[in-house]
Amino acid sequence: MLLTTAYFPPVSWFAAVAKSFTLSPDRVIPSVVWLEACENYQKQSWRNRCRILTAGGTEDLRVPVVHEGGTYQLPIRQIRVDYTEPWVVRTQRAIDSAYESSAYYEYYRDEVFALMDRRPETLWELNLSLIRFFLAKTGIAADIRLTESWEREVAGEDLRYVIHPKRPDPVLARLGLGKPYFQVFSGKFGFQPNLSVMDLLFNEGPDSILWLKTLS
Repeated sequence: MLLTTAYFPPVSWFAAVAKSFTLSPDRVIPSVVWLEACENYQKQSWRNRCRILTAGGTEDLRVPVVHEGGTYQLPIRQIRVDYTEPWVVRTQRAIDSAYESSAYYEYYRDEVFALMDRRPETLWELNLSLIRFFLAKTGIAADIRLTESWEREVAGEDLRYVIHPKRPDPVLARLGLGKPYFQVFSGKFGFQPNLSVMDLLFNEGPDSILWLKTLS
């Protein structure tokens, strides 16, 4: 399958990856996942934003990027993160406020924040470190590969234009994953589907994989 990079990706991103890996008592066969490494940067996408549930409702957290000549014509791997804004501290405070009372937050908080505190130069590096972290913590085995050229049409499952904050995302419905899980503020707002994977992990911890995939 082919996916774009994403910042604290939505649950549907991980559910798509989990679909094709095998986990049973006698074997683990990882999903083969291609990340689109040759596209140009696109704004207003999951590439530099994520969605969480707070005491005030859903909230989007964004990573500011350095705008230079032709930013939207630059390859995604060249997009630099703008650290002149104190977004790291603001983001960490927002995550603390949203999830400090969730069941498993304390087990993952320091590791997640450490990835941000390293301040990788590019958005690509930041996202890849987060993707690898959440794959490991949710228990999803995946062989991550990078594309070597940009192709408009590809063989296999192409989700580059499907998982997007501005479009209906059918992935969870297709996989039969419309079921709710516990959320800290669901009593106030009801269950909010397809938030960042951090929402699932912080609330469900090691059981996240049981929500993402029926194990055999």
